[in-house]
Amino acid sequence: MKFWMVMVTLLLGLGLAQAPLTPKAALERLFTEQPTRPEWFAPVFLQQVSVAQVEAILAQLKQTLGKYEGVEPEGPNFRVVFEQGIVPAQISLDAQGRIQGLFFRPPQPKKALSPEQLLAEYRKLPGQVSVWVQEGSQERLNLNADAVLAVGSSFKLAVLEALRQQIEAGQRRWSDTVPLRPEWKSLPSGTLQNLPDGTPLSLEQYATQMISISDNTATDALIAIVGREAVEKLAPRNRPFLTTREAFVLKNPQNREWLQRYRANPGDRAALLAQLANLPLPDAGVFAGGPVAIDVEWFFTTRELCELMSKVQALPLMSLNPGVANPADWQRVAYKGGSEPGVLNLTSWLTGKNGQQYCVSATWNNPQAPLDENQFFLLYTSLLNSLK
Repeated sequence: MKFWMVMVTLLLGLGLAQAPLTPKAALERLFTEQPTRPEWFAPVFLQQVSVAQVEAILAQLKQTLGKYEGVEPEGPNFRVVFEQGIVPAQISLDAQGRIQGLFFRPPQPKKALSPEQLLAEYRKLPGQVSVWVQEGSQERLNLNADAVLAVGSSFKLAVLEALRQQIEAGQRRWSDTVPLRPEWKSLPSGTLQNLPDGTPLSLEQYATQMISISDNTATDALIAIVGREAVEKLAPRNRPFLTTREAFVLKNPQNREWLQRYRANPGDRAALLAQLANLPLPDAGVFAGGPVAIDVEWFFTTRELCELMSKVQALPLMSLNPGVANPADWQRVAYKGGSEPGVLNLTSWLTGKNGQQYCVSATWNNPQAPLDENQFFLLYTSLLNSLK
């Protein structure tokens, strides 16, 4: 799943005889001085994130949250305050006062909203939205919780549950080592695609990468290892259960004829997928714009995602990435999210300081336009805050 966060390490090589900026002043300058200047930043991070990308993030924050109001200290870090929300931020400077690290967390609401107000805001979002909140095993909030929608990488919960079941049954062990095969390699997110073929990895390593950084190659490896049929038993409407590589190949604009065949003949899809193995992966840039064939996806209800999450949430690897939740607010957070243009899901299993458990799953689909992820994060964070 992609969150708008940026770490930038940049040099300001002007050699001016002036006192270096404080971290607070450097953060304020990003929101008060236009245009954003490359000399504020260090080249080592500009190699990864351009000034244009930084400007786009700042503009998106202002568009979603309204007028910028200021920066407030929060322990060693800061809060960027807007008219309609607050963005926790971390910034670090080098000895010359140049930004060497910048990190924005998802926005938080400025004031608490009631569940009814939150549902009203969710209903305003264009496209289809589903929200399910359970306290223990009981329903707490329901907005189209049985709507079947595309969920992006949140499908990986089903892959993990298939693996967990096989380990529980004694068929496998977390320590089992399986060499990385070339046919499992997919596009990012993730890093395993960069490893040499044959690299030995344990099942625990594959699973940890799949959940913590949503590694697509790790996911496809596990689908092959546990067997596609084992995952399909947990997600029967997703037959055949796509690997991420297969989805990317089908979405490739150069493979329109294959996509048409996939759409036209559901009964022949399994045979068609076998033929896709010979086609190359597209360039990742294909997916940098608007929605691309979001009917080629993985489909679950938010209620189903919470059911899957209930089976795997206790695994230690599930708490490595807390998503948009603030871990300090909870005894424990288990999380998996997923996104592509036009698709967004966030699913969290939360254990409160008093031991009470919750599951919160929210999905948004719009095949017509990219989603305002910041707005969705803000609503989701508001929902989590209402449970604390």
